[in-house]
Amino acid sequence: MKVKKLQLVLMAMLIAVPTLIFSQAKITGLQIIENVYNRETGNDSQGDLTMSLINSRGDQRVRKIKQFVKDFGDMEKSIMFFVSPADVRNTSFMNWSYDDAGKDDDQWIYLPALKKVKRISSDSKSDYFMGSDFTYDDLGDRHPTEDNHKLLREETIDGENCYVVESIPKDEDYMYSRTVVWIIKDKSIGLKKEFYDEDEELLKTLTNKKYEKIKGYWIILSSEMFNVQKDHTTKMELANVKLDTGIPANKFTERMMKRGLK
Repeated sequence: MKVKKLQLVLMAMLIAVPTLIFSQAKITGLQIIENVYNRETGNDSQGDLTMSLINSRGDQRVRKIKQFVKDFGDMEKSIMFFVSPADVRNTSFMNWSYDDAGKDDDQWIYLPALKKVKRISSDSKSDYFMGSDFTYDDLGDRHPTEDNHKLLREETIDGENCYVVESIPKDEDYMYSRTVVWIIKDKSIGLKKEFYDEDEELLKTLTNKKYEKIKGYWIILSSEMFNVQKDHTTKMELANVKLDTGIPANKFTERMMKRGLK
C-alpha cells in the first residue's frame, strides 16, 4: 500500500510540474500575434463599409462599399463592391488569403472604365488602394511567421490592458522596416498599430476606434489610418453587419467582380 501511495504521489508531481512551468511561462510575441491571426470571426460576414478620405485641409471624400467575407478553412476570401460616388461605382476588389505561410495573397481589381479584371502583382502590393492610406498589402492577411516578433511591454490604453509587440519582417525588402502593435489581452484585437518606413521613420498609425461582440465574435466596426508623413487620413466604418448567413462560394470570382451587385 505504501509503494502504491508513493507511486501516486510521484505521478501527481510529474503531472503538476509541467503544468506549473507552463502557467509561469511568459507568453511570447509570436504567440500573441498568432492569437490575433487565428481569432474567430464567423464562417462568413457581410456589411456596408464607408470609406472617408480626409486631406490635410480637412477636405473629405466619402465612398460607399458593400463587403463580403467567407472562411474556406485553409483560406479566406473577401470581395468589395464600390456603390458610390459615380466615379468609382461598380469598381470591385477581391482578396484571397491563404493559411499556407509560404503563399502570398492573391488580389484582383476590376475597373469598369477598362472593363477588365487586373491582377495585383507583388510589385504593386505597396501601392495605395483607391487613394486611401491602406496599401494593397494592408488589405490582406500577413502570416505570423513572416516576421520576427518581440513582446516589448504591457500597457493600458483607454482602459484596455494590452500587449505591445514589435514585428520586424524577415524579408529585408518588405515595405515596412517594422511595426509596433498594441493588442488587447482578452480580445486578441489590435487596438493601435504603428508602421515605420525603410528609414525607420514613423509612416502611419492605424487605430481601431470601435469594436463589438456580435454573435459571440469580436468584430472591428470603426478604424482610422493616419499617414503622418502626408497628413492624410482614411476612416473605415462598418455597419449592418450580418454573420453566418451562408454566402455562396461563387460570390468570390472574377465573374462576380465584373457583374457587381445585381
